[in-house]
Amino acid sequence: MTPTARVLIAKPGLDGHDRGAKLVARGLRDAGFEVVFTGIRRRVDDIAATAVQEDVALVGLSILSGAHLTLTRRTVQALRAAGGEDIPVVVGGTIPAGDVDRLYEAGAAAVFPTGTALPDVVAGIRALTQGETCASE
Repeated sequence: MTPTARVLIAKPGLDGHDRGAKLVARGLRDAGFEVVFTGIRRRVDDIAATAVQEDVALVGLSILSGAHLTLTRRTVQALRAAGGEDIPVVVGGTIPAGDVDRLYEAGAAAVFPTGTALPDVVAGIRALTQGETCASE
């Protein structure tokens, strides 16, 4: 049996809406992942420290605030500074189509805009935690 991957779902910045993040966390848990959920309004440095401390295979950011480019870039940088440069970061939430490529340039391993079906999110995260390339939007 394949070991269960541990993933971190985080809500960086001032965004207080966590329904989508909780839905994804629950879907991942139901799919066999071990999920660490940070809660809302977390600092990027705290997310990175938690990811390294919890030895996660992936960090998922849920961002609805419009600050997705800055928060993604800062999270990737914070992970590098904390020794977690090998931990992929995925981003979900209110992501305009024109920003998807910019998120990849900022260091995102996958992007899941609002409306992405939960099975597609799970499949993408499973691929990344198994060392494969994710085919997200």
